[in-house]
Amino acid sequence: MSLSNPFARRLYLRIWLAVVGGIAVLTLVVGWAWRIAEEQKASNNQPFVPPSREMVLRDAKGDVVFQGPATRQPSEPGENVEFHIESDTGQAFVLQMAPRQPRIGGRPGSGPNQGDAAFWTRPPFGFLWLLGIVGLAVAAGVYPIIRRLTLRLEALQRSVKHFGEGDLSVRVPEQGQDEVADLARQFNAAAERVETLVKSHKSLLANASHELRSPLTRIRMGMELMGGQQPSPTFRAEILRNIAELDQLVDEILLASRLDAREADVGTVETVDLVGLAAEECARVDADLDVGASPDAVDVRGVSKLLRRAIRNLLENARRYSTGEVSVVVHRRQGHAEVRVCDHGPGVPPNQRERIFEPFYRLPGASERAGGVGLGLSLVRSIAGRHNGTVACEDRPDGAGGACFVLRLPVTSASATP
Repeated sequence: MSLSNPFARRLYLRIWLAVVGGIAVLTLVVGWAWRIAEEQKASNNQPFVPPSREMVLRDAKGDVVFQGPATRQPSEPGENVEFHIESDTGQAFVLQMAPRQPRIGGRPGSGPNQGDAAFWTRPPFGFLWLLGIVGLAVAAGVYPIIRRLTLRLEALQRSVKHFGEGDLSVRVPEQGQDEVADLARQFNAAAERVETLVKSHKSLLANASHELRSPLTRIRMGMELMGGQQPSPTFRAEILRNIAELDQLVDEILLASRLDAREADVGTVETVDLVGLAAEECARVDADLDVGASPDAVDVRGVSKLLRRAIRNLLENARRYSTGEVSVVVHRRQGHAEVRVCDHGPGVPPNQRERIFEPFYRLPGASERAGGVGLGLSLVRSIAGRHNGTVACEDRPDGAGGACFVLRLPVTSASATP
């Protein structure tokens, strides 16, 4: 995960940043308002000492009776105002003035006495109003940020609810790169997997019921045709063939179900020699094994019976459609073990080379061929996936007609080559 933009990828950091930022702004504004209020309160409580001023006293004729500096004495609001006057000759006088009456419609906050100020602007009410306004502004600014983050959580919640109610097609919009977006991607991947598995199981059940019905119908018809008589060798052979087909089909369906369930126990993992295992299976179906391509043992870690089943299915599939010999090559290449099974049959069209690995899928015109129920290649792919390998259909390397099925598995560390 890139650290270039951690806040874009961490939901809790973004919520924390929004809340802490809001608190920081509120704290700064409250501190500033508190300081202003304290300064204003201190200025109101401090006695006012005005500077000295020159005072001139004249008589009715306009002649100067007295001229000198006058100093106003500190006084509380509502008390008499006194001026101390001292003439040039040393005489001292005291001038007393009654307190000023409050003016109607005066300017709020004018002068040291703020009794005529508006109620909501005087301390401490002005501070409380300011704090309330700032709090509302911070709440209004933080809400859209947090709400935008939680909307995606609500969308995920609704999707999970609908998915739990049975709507397997529901998906969550993948927006952003944080935890919510990663959770949405994981949910979509899990929902896709569950939907695919459910569809696969439904298809498996539908196709299995159809495939099981065919041999059962043939067996029932054969029994009715016998009419209680001793079965002829032909009827007996046909019944045995249908019973074997039923047994094979049930066995492959059960194996496919166990392979789909990843937690199912399918055998003990051990070191398997692919060359020896391929030699045994080639001898069973009369296929040619090129031992010169792999002079040393090719060992892989896996379940022996599953790997044997994969090679057997590839050989039986090749033998079923081939008009000539079937060749097998086992060798190591680029850290993988390859089992290459080639035939001389009609080949597989390029547009069908993926579909032939689907359960119960057979090439057009091949449904009536003897043997095979359409699960063999699907089982090979499931077994390869269980061993972290792959299987694919390719053209023959010599350019001749037919097809090559290549099973690739990771080799063990002991047998791996550089």
